[in-house]
Amino acid sequence: MQYNYKYRLNPTEALTETLLHHVDTCRQLYNHVLHLLNEADDIPARYEVQGRLPDLKTWWTDLRDVHSKVLQMVVKRVYDNLSTLKAQKENGRAVGMLKWKPPREYRSLTYNQSGFELKNTSGRPTLWLSKIGEIPIHLHRDIPENATVKQVAVKREPTGEWYATFGIAVDEDTPEKPENPERVVGIDVGILTYAHDTDGYAIKSPDFSEERERLERAQRDLSRKDYGSGNWEKQRQVVAECHADLKRKRRDLIHKLSNYYATEYDLVAVEDLDAKGLIELPGSSRNRAGAAWGTFLRMLQSKCEREGTYFVAVDSKDTTKECASCGVKTDKPLWVREHSCPSCGFEADRDANAAWNILSRGLEDIGVGHSESTSSEPNGSAGRTRAPLSSTPVETALAVDTSVSAKRVVETGSPTLKERTASAVSE
Repeated sequence: MQYNYKYRLNPTEALTETLLHHVDTCRQLYNHVLHLLNEADDIPARYEVQGRLPDLKTWWTDLRDVHSKVLQMVVKRVYDNLSTLKAQKENGRAVGMLKWKPPREYRSLTYNQSGFELKNTSGRPTLWLSKIGEIPIHLHRDIPENATVKQVAVKREPTGEWYATFGIAVDEDTPEKPENPERVVGIDVGILTYAHDTDGYAIKSPDFSEERERLERAQRDLSRKDYGSGNWEKQRQVVAECHADLKRKRRDLIHKLSNYYATEYDLVAVEDLDAKGLIELPGSSRNRAGAAWGTFLRMLQSKCEREGTYFVAVDSKDTTKECASCGVKTDKPLWVREHSCPSCGFEADRDANAAWNILSRGLEDIGVGHSESTSSEPNGSAGRTRAPLSSTPVETALAVDTSVSAKRVVETGSPTLKERTASAVSE
């Protein structure tokens, strides 16, 4: 199993200058290789270009200051970008050619297989990098003993902070998925409630209004500065820090929420969303982009693979329209937040109804047994087995908290469900 561990570096001023020199040298090599490939009639193999690096060092003396593996990874980076560009063209996208990297867009270097070592000098952890030296590192969590560090990527963030990302391989097998999952959950994501699941938990979207206002003020101040001046550079860093603060808080929620579902359940069913397509739709694009649904689903899938949990992405079509009880479709505009079935009279929160439909489709797609047998009442139009009404949850709520964990969600009941709905659920 492979993981990425990210740590904060604290280089001195001298080490910072050395790192910047290495990064800029790698950037110039990237542009040089890209120029050679653009001029060539036939693009040579990557290893052929890497084999020219020793001869290149004879007249380009700055390359001698950089570790050889780092230079090879620069060549690999060019070819990886070309492969990505080719794949986009094959998918029908209108793309141009790769462009040279300006200094602001090239901020990292990668040590692969060799040239790095974690040390503990006088009780202080440091990261030794070949031809750079020992850099103090903040190891906020230990690397597993049975892990092997494959590569280290050192990057300078727009805020000026340096980070090292360790690519490690852990010598352990992926846990086997259970044949009969007992704990199953369906999750419907949204904006009013970030996630609503079939266990009755509803996580409200965090309120980042203060962070966004702070960012907007910083951007207005930046627009009033003379581009490239000292004051402009200071204010640019303030804007970058606002962006980083907003990103950290958002990813904190996503990490905790995805980890909760991956560790607490045997099967997790979600919608197969086209996050990019949803962002491009008119209206409320910023809220949809800020929700980071694509990032949440990718993290959830990765953590489910790590924990041996089934991850099922089902078709999102009509999950809101279909009744979780009988399967009858009911059109309802976005502002209608409750589901009321005209056929069977079942009423529930709109997102809770969608979550049950997602779970029902997930159990059908995965084709595994489940300890809590589903109802044999068929879906009238699609023939899908419906979830039992006796287990249908009520609406829940949670106070807005930017660092909320799913484990803090408490079931509060729903004032929207009527008595006849509750009696129908109990039958």
